[in-house]
Amino acid sequence: MTKETGAVLTEEKESSVGMTMEDYLQFEEEAFRTLNHGDIVDGVVVRVDPDEVLVDVGAKAEGVISNKELGFRGETDTVDLKPGDLIKVYVLQPENEEGNVVLSRRRAQAETTWLTAAEKQTAGEVMDAEVREQNKGGLIVNVLGLRGFLPSSQVARAYSGNLEQLVGQRIPVKILEVNRKRNRLIVSQKAAEDEDRARRRDDLFNRLAVGDMVKGTVSGLTTYGAFVDIGGADGLIHISELSWDRVSKVSDVLQVGDEVNVKVIKLDADQSRISLSLRQLQQDPWEQVVSNLPAGSVVEGTVTKTKKYGAFLQIVPGIEGLLHISELSWDHVEKTEDVLKVGDVVQVKVIGVDTARRRISLSLKQLTNPPAGYASRPPAAAYEEEEEE
Repeated sequence: MTKETGAVLTEEKESSVGMTMEDYLQFEEEAFRTLNHGDIVDGVVVRVDPDEVLVDVGAKAEGVISNKELGFRGETDTVDLKPGDLIKVYVLQPENEEGNVVLSRRRAQAETTWLTAAEKQTAGEVMDAEVREQNKGGLIVNVLGLRGFLPSSQVARAYSGNLEQLVGQRIPVKILEVNRKRNRLIVSQKAAEDEDRARRRDDLFNRLAVGDMVKGTVSGLTTYGAFVDIGGADGLIHISELSWDRVSKVSDVLQVGDEVNVKVIKLDADQSRISLSLRQLQQDPWEQVVSNLPAGSVVEGTVTKTKKYGAFLQIVPGIEGLLHISELSWDHVEKTEDVLKVGDVVQVKVIGVDTARRRISLSLKQLTNPPAGYASRPPAAAYEEEEEE
């Protein structure tokens, strides 16, 4: 024995002699992990037997996982466990009659998955779900290996009338509620769709600019215009932007499902509003008026409406002119309807073209000469009455 070895033995002997029972128990407690029911801990596979798996979890004795507690029903990868594998386990019983810790890998996976589901809910993440079946209130789905419920009120709008067609499909969902104690997991396809739509809308606003021409599909009609899905958001074509012609009903021009090319005429990112135009992709009829209908021209027109101050005539598609009551006849006219009615087709003379205000003044009486002795009067302002009305 060397001098160094003797010194070590003497030191260990003195240390052992100086340790009380209380010190030993405390040392043992610190050396081994204290486990409680419900703990989820890491363990190392020590041995894999046909009917159980032994796992070292740092306790006084090894932990035991029975076959039925190895994994979820239907899993086949549990037999792939081998010594040295690091796995998470759930403590079912800190110590059984044989002194071993009773463990469950299946419960650990389930509890960990529930925790993951709660984290996904908090983060607001969108994830895939497999639709398993339909029931009275909605759809049963598989999310992260857990059984979840998709209420019919949370199904995407496109499928709200026919849930059956979703069975067997994988769909995006967001988790609305996680309740582990009640095994309750509620998801929403609509929320996932809304988030995706919001993301695509933001992307669309980043890409779009006023003046852009885009393709879209008519998604809805109202009395004041048509909504067009342009890939991420709906834009509105106001009824006044459907055509250069006067449009009485939106459905006379467009139907839901129609594919159209439109021009972006206004963007309001704060209000998420996109204004579109169909007519601005068509030739402006005013270009034809300016070049082909100068003052003094004679043109045929159709009466579209009558007012107390005169009549409106369509002289080219999309362009109307005003035939003031004072320009109907050299004689005094009490009522416009005494001379013209809606639908009448007459020859008129262009007596004024206001390009800036896009207005045309017409005359019926100036196609003939004034009668002898006619006393001229100052011409009436053609559109004053219209503006006042």
